[in-house]
Amino acid sequence: MSEGISSGLIAAIWLGILTSISPCPLATNIAAVSFIGKNASETKKVFITGTLYLLGRATAYAALAALIVGSLLSIPAVSNFLQHYINKILGPVLIIAGMLLLELVRLPAGGGTDTSRLQRLAEKNLFAASFAMGIIFALAFCPVSAALFFGSLIPVAVQQQSPVLLPAVYGAGTALPVLFFALILASGTSYLSKVFNAVSRVEVWARKITGVLFILIGVYFCLTYIFKIQMW
Repeated sequence: MSEGISSGLIAAIWLGILTSISPCPLATNIAAVSFIGKNASETKKVFITGTLYLLGRATAYAALAALIVGSLLSIPAVSNFLQHYINKILGPVLIIAGMLLLELVRLPAGGGTDTSRLQRLAEKNLFAASFAMGIIFALAFCPVSAALFFGSLIPVAVQQQSPVLLPAVYGAGTALPVLFFALILASGTSYLSKVFNAVSRVEVWARKITGVLFILIGVYFCLTYIFKIQMW
């Protein structure tokens, strides 16, 4: 495995986890944990439904990114353009994504996801509903998740020419915290709310650090590939 794809995989899993614990996606994931963990006395069933939810998210992100990246790479003119200019494009894109993560620039918030109907339908088929919930929640983009997915993951996937693997890893990363929390609930612990609060505090710093890194890397890419300034 090349160094580029290895770093891409690490970035994808981190971006996925950061997406999952960001405020808006965290709200939908809390609903997912509540749904998945309602059979808390059956640890095996919680694990299966949590895994299906994880697979649903990974499938949704992989399919959407494959459509976007595959379309870009399959058109000769676009593919040639990206191969020559992707590093120049990445600089400004990462700077904008970093500013969004630091909330220096704000996007209008989405309307959220209505989970009540899905939860009522889920009573009929728990496993299928868990998978469907993963897909629906993945596609309910919020400003932060949109910045991480479209502003960070998609450009990296294009650069690495990986329309499926990196998005699938990103999708799995977004669902890992949900599976973790569901298993905590299944174990009968009463500290779930405390864990959520701790994760929320960690998210603030993780998002800020990632935002600063995005801006620094973006500036480096701009200086190196746009202005042709050798940093060392």
